[in-house]
Amino acid sequence: MRKRTLNPSFFGRLRGLAAATLLGVTLVACGGDDPPAYVERPVDELYNGGLDALQAGQYKEAARLFDEVERQHPYSEWASKAQLMAAYAFYQENSYDEAINALDRFIELHPGNPDVAYAYYLKAISYYEQISDVQRDQRMTSDALASLEELVRRFPNSKYARDAELKIDLTLDHLAGKQMDVGRFYQDRSEYLAAINRFRTVIERYQTTTQVPEALHRLVECYLAMGIVDEAKATAAVLGHNFPGSEWYLDSYVLLTGENLSPEESDGSWISKVF
Repeated sequence: MRKRTLNPSFFGRLRGLAAATLLGVTLVACGGDDPPAYVERPVDELYNGGLDALQAGQYKEAARLFDEVERQHPYSEWASKAQLMAAYAFYQENSYDEAINALDRFIELHPGNPDVAYAYYLKAISYYEQISDVQRDQRMTSDALASLEELVRRFPNSKYARDAELKIDLTLDHLAGKQMDVGRFYQDRSEYLAAINRFRTVIERYQTTTQVPEALHRLVECYLAMGIVDEAKATAAVLGHNFPGSEWYLDSYVLLTGENLSPEESDGSWISKVF
């Protein structure tokens, strides 16, 4: 093959064009905050670039590249995968709101996708990891519970259902703990009726949680403080029957015997009907 030679005059025009282009780029760079020019790239280059950034811990860049896959190649088979990977990158960056928004969009657009169960799971986890201590607002805990229950309801046989069920138990225990915290607050201030309502909520709504024995004991304390002796004895009886080895039952028993009382079942008590 013959060696191609470049005409000197053409070479001069090329250098001039390059200089003009460079000047234009400099002027644009100095002209403000305009976004960079759109550059279309192959789908595999964008997707693999996102994977590389993800592996390197550059989660924001990974999410950007995965978003570009969808933007530049919306009809590619990789577009839906990139949506889910972008959500995962946001999750890894602890950008939970962005992750949840991306997952909601994926679920809406691809309800029959083989990975949709994972999308529901990642959404639930994005809420779950934002659960705060019981002294603070528990809206995120409620959102986590709703998302976890939806996952189990829709995909009971998926590999994510078992972990979701375990987290449901922990989430319920956390919500019960919030009720206990508020109930103790009222009890410490001798607002016994308000405290009783909170402790009853634990027993009626969160009966499978670890908070129940203490809730029963606190009810015994509040009933005795208000002089409602029959309810105190009935509650202590339920506590002793269901949690005989609990330290909370021992405390209730000592409390009652100190008043020359003893646990006594009562068919007319609300507590007996609950259990």
